[in-house]
Amino acid sequence: MITVLYGAKGGGMSRDLCELANNRIKDAKGSVVFIDKDDKHMYDLDSGIRLIDSSDYDVTGPKMFSGFIAGIAAQDHDLEAIFVSSFMKQVRHPVVSLEGMFRFFRVFSEKHGVDFIIEINSEDEMPGFLKEFAV
Repeated sequence: MITVLYGAKGGGMSRDLCELANNRIKDAKGSVVFIDKDDKHMYDLDSGIRLIDSSDYDVTGPKMFSGFIAGIAAQDHDLEAIFVSSFMKQVRHPVVSLEGMFRFFRVFSEKHGVDFIIEINSEDEMPGFLKEFAV
């Protein structure tokens, strides 16, 4: 399953994403991961959630981010959910160019049983390929 929180910066989506992650860990049977561009949400997240600061790994671009996701899943066999904050600052590409990446997320999610919950801050209108994932 893929869920996208989409909207303009300052709309409270980061707070909502943290709340969703904290609620998820309460009933999780596996691991929950929260990926961000820094560690600013360290104290907002339940201690059972694995916070990963992608800037520590020089993740830039959709292909690197996809490989990063695969690497996380490869070492964590009970991975249940991946929450992604500041997604656009990590992939550094226009949202309209990321349809292939979301195809990757869909296939990965189905194959490995991992849910993706992704926050996308953008002033642009939501591209059509994202509408099926929007909440």
